[in-house]
Amino acid sequence: MPGSVKTMAGLTIGGLVVVSAYSVALGSNGWLWFGWVLLGILTVGMVASRNA
Repeated sequence: MPGSVKTMAGLTIGGLVVVSAYSVALGSNGWLWFGWVLLGILTVGMVASRNA
């Protein structure tokens, strides 16, 4: 994987950890989960475009 894709994957995984911790500590926030899903979709798109 190129560096930019690895960076996006790392941000996506880190974002999941942060959003999960926030949800456990302070309660779920729909906007945070929505943002994380968008980040995940962008990451999958970058991976797919590199493999195409």
